[in-house]
Amino acid sequence: MFPEYDVIVVGAGHAGCEAAAAAANLGSKVLLVTMNMQTIAQMSCNPAMGGIAKGQIVREIDALGGYSGIVTDKSMIQFRMLNRSKGPAMWSPRTQNDRMLFAATWREMLEQTPNVDFYQDMVKGLVIKDGKAQGVITGLGHEIKSKAVVLTNGTFLNGIIHIGEKNFGGGRAAEKAATGITEQLVSLGFESDRLKTGTPPRVDGRSLDYSKMEEQPGDDDISGFSYLPVPKPAKQVSCWITYTNNKVHDILKTGFDRSPMFAGRIDGVGPRYCPSIEDKINRFAERERHQIFVEPEGWNTVEIYVNGFSTSLPEDVQYEALRIIPGFENVRIFRPGYAIEYDYFPPTQLKHTLETKLISNLFFAGQINGTTGYEEAACQGLMAGINAHQKTKELDPLILQRSQAYIGVLIDDLISKGTEEPYRMFTSRAEFRTLLRQDNADIRLTGLSHAIGLASDERMERLTQKETAVQQIKKLLHDIQLEPEEINGYLLSLDSSPISEKQRAEKILLRPNVGLAELIDNVPKLAEHLNSFNNEALEQSAIQIKYDTYIQKERDLVNRMSQLENLEIPDSFDYFKIPALGNEAREKLLRVKPRTLGQASRISGINPSDVQILMVYMGR
Repeated sequence: MFPEYDVIVVGAGHAGCEAAAAAANLGSKVLLVTMNMQTIAQMSCNPAMGGIAKGQIVREIDALGGYSGIVTDKSMIQFRMLNRSKGPAMWSPRTQNDRMLFAATWREMLEQTPNVDFYQDMVKGLVIKDGKAQGVITGLGHEIKSKAVVLTNGTFLNGIIHIGEKNFGGGRAAEKAATGITEQLVSLGFESDRLKTGTPPRVDGRSLDYSKMEEQPGDDDISGFSYLPVPKPAKQVSCWITYTNNKVHDILKTGFDRSPMFAGRIDGVGPRYCPSIEDKINRFAERERHQIFVEPEGWNTVEIYVNGFSTSLPEDVQYEALRIIPGFENVRIFRPGYAIEYDYFPPTQLKHTLETKLISNLFFAGQINGTTGYEEAACQGLMAGINAHQKTKELDPLILQRSQAYIGVLIDDLISKGTEEPYRMFTSRAEFRTLLRQDNADIRLTGLSHAIGLASDERMERLTQKETAVQQIKKLLHDIQLEPEEINGYLLSLDSSPISEKQRAEKILLRPNVGLAELIDNVPKLAEHLNSFNNEALEQSAIQIKYDTYIQKERDLVNRMSQLENLEIPDSFDYFKIPALGNEAREKLLRVKPRTLGQASRISGINPSDVQILMVYMGR
């Protein structure tokens, strides 16, 4: 009934979809197995992509040839560039999306990808022979052979849903949990644990009074996520902001005695940076109000996502508390919020390729590794799919460094430090964030991906054109000299010091309150030379000129740090022959088995002195 596949991907969420697309586009014959063909690429939580640091990840996925950026652009209903008031290292694109259109677009793109087959069934076990993954066993009893397996099980492994005092098995609302895989992997020597996440109620938008809320429209200029020319929407849908109050908090507290979180019925640790509303009012008792984002679910639906009101309290308490929020007095609930508890595998059990250390040709991606978030899952899926293909074809793996991508930071954090709570990406986790901007993801990554055959020729051609244009713009700004009478009027309007003699345009641009777009609008000489270039090339040129000193300093730091990153530790290295190492350091090094001295230095509990000792014993 089934041929032998190169790669089988288990689960069709954000990680599974990217894994299947990547492996297939590289030339592998792929089978995507999902428990429900109708929920491929489901946005299980909020209908949004991107945000702080997450937006950078989506742009990196796109630059590498993944699908998330294209799908997001095709299904967006609102676009915002966050943190515009800060430096470009902090700018982060974010979209609201049409939930159903997002999933439908993903499925359509996968169905149009040659080499991807689909099968609807639960995977209950793996075929493992001689320490190697060689296929899967399904709930219907089929044994399907493959050269590699990628597990992207999300919240489905022994998932339990909690609403107040009720709990039942499930991987998502109205969907059953998956069983069998955890038990098999634990019997093979893997370590597993439990985590929790939650989701807010969905409500009827027709029952809300928006006049009592603050409108939050999208940006006028929609840059989107993909570096390819994906059409952008002609109009946008607004989101809305309202707030809880002390009366809301008091009603919520009446349900604390029935809360699964406070009653100890949930063992798993929840996401620190996306706490439930009951967690917020318990931990931050001094706060009189908490922000609520009212987010539409799509173009043609009245369903609303109540962002900021994640909860597992009883339904009656959820309803009574919601009705006290301004604008929600007559609210009708479509479905209540709930918490979900699920199995994950601490990611220190993985290599940088996301292949497991215990079983070769077995890869983990997404929430199974302890992460939270669509973007974090998608980028892991992409890398696991790439490396599963590379492994089966006996090709070199693709491993991104911390200085190359947020994706590199995420994977290195996971496998070096592990996580005991759902891991979410932040700009603060990246030590080289001036280099890892959303605007230059293509410059950083498209060439790498094109070299292995994933990023298309079209992407490479567009990158070449962009880089050529940037160099031309930078040369023009260096060569063009502006006379005082051409520029002083504009400078004075900014309360900036006028010039007394002609100056290069690039020097004017270095002033903190001067932007290139405004400079072009106010100086006809510049408009004459630069109006033919697109906004993307102009913005990139301005960033490179304005922040050149900072970018160079960070590159110098990368070069210094790379000395440690280039010192590889052999797999056979014997840590017991180093008596100077403390027991804690030895234990952690043996558990993680770092690939390089750089990775060893980032393991929690490893001191600089331990790294120095290793260097001595490695003869460095």
